[in-house]
Amino acid sequence: MNALVIDLTHGGFKIAMELLETKYENIWAWDIYHSLNNTQKDLLESKGIKLTSEIPLVDNLDIIAPVHCPLDIEIDLTHHGAVKYILQDWKKSEIPVIEVTGVKGKSSVVGILKEIFNSRQPLVLSSLGAEYLDNESVINLKKNISITPASIIETIQLAKNCEYGICIFETSLGGTGLAEVGVLTNVVEDYSIGQGKSKASLAKRQIFESQIICCEKETLDQYYPNLNENILSRINSYSLKNPHAKVNVLNVKYGLDKTFIELDVKNLKTISGKSISTHLNIETFAPAPHHVSNVLAALTAALSLDLNINDILYGIKRFKGVKGRTSIKKEGNVIIIEEINPGINVRALEKTIKMAQSMKNSIVILGGEYGITCEEIDELEAAKLLDSLKMHTPLILTDQLGKGILKKMESPSIFIENPQEALNYAINKGARKIVFIYRSNYSNLKKR
Repeated sequence: MNALVIDLTHGGFKIAMELLETKYENIWAWDIYHSLNNTQKDLLESKGIKLTSEIPLVDNLDIIAPVHCPLDIEIDLTHHGAVKYILQDWKKSEIPVIEVTGVKGKSSVVGILKEIFNSRQPLVLSSLGAEYLDNESVINLKKNISITPASIIETIQLAKNCEYGICIFETSLGGTGLAEVGVLTNVVEDYSIGQGKSKASLAKRQIFESQIICCEKETLDQYYPNLNENILSRINSYSLKNPHAKVNVLNVKYGLDKTFIELDVKNLKTISGKSISTHLNIETFAPAPHHVSNVLAALTAALSLDLNINDILYGIKRFKGVKGRTSIKKEGNVIIIEEINPGINVRALEKTIKMAQSMKNSIVILGGEYGITCEEIDELEAAKLLDSLKMHTPLILTDQLGKGILKKMESPSIFIENPQEALNYAINKGARKIVFIYRSNYSNLKKR
């Protein structure tokens, strides 16, 4: 058998190297984005992997490419599928796996699951890094790591001396099929991938290869209305407002530090084949509806894995937000709600601003950096949103993104280039609650 690995930017380099230990006799690697440096090229060639810029004319060739491959060719295995194949021997252990994918909320759901499964010493991959939790101590295995499927292999290799009892992996654009439980948080924006040849919803469909799938009911109904019975029988849905979901919210009392959620669970199927129906009252950090949705995703996943309900409720109560995503901090008598995310889009922006507008004496600071992810926020749509909301809550724009949005707005707004100076200005203006919305990787936010 022969293999061609396409796209060495998004994990393909790692996949090509790992395939050396498999059935494939000859391996080619196609660096379609020209991202390899000379050291990487030399390493591949020293291992017998041939660099190419076309499909080799050989028999029995498996073409392995990411689900967002821009080339108009038929592939035999996605990068996600290749990771499952490479890890098939590792998966023979009885360590359960949760994979989390979706457009928004992935890192927050992983953060909640970390609290829920804390006692099982979880091995975790998220956009905040690869880490291992050992008796309340967090061991950082690698901070700068992507959430491409190949990073699952690297995370497992980094943890070879760790005695973890569960794996929680955040994965971009779908699941590998390794998971007992796969979580699809939402498809709040069905953005184009593969240079417009496909959509995010199609890529994330790979999560349905998990043994049990936890999915937002609204996402399920809108994007996946024609699933076959085999898949449907393995889905546990959740919703803030749809009574037909298996986990459905009855009532919510929002608060900055604590939110109280009353919900029903109806006929939820677990990995062991049990069915759960119960009534639950939850206390946690979830100051807005999209935060509650993240809590529901994590709760549904934990229930699907047969975890004791009291342990789940205790873990959710422990959750206080994710540093680098949504969290609360205080400076004197001022509460600062941070919404820092590399993938902020207009839908997420609307939800967060509406949360801010429900608070007295609040100010919104909005800004961020360019080039954080492949998908840039639509500045014109963001400007239209801000104009349409009329921003009764004072707005301060900051940094590159803030300047870009300001140029497209019809309404006047304050612009302060430095984010920290924007915060100081808001505090001096008497704000008691500041919602700080910033498009960035938290680790790169050195200006704060």
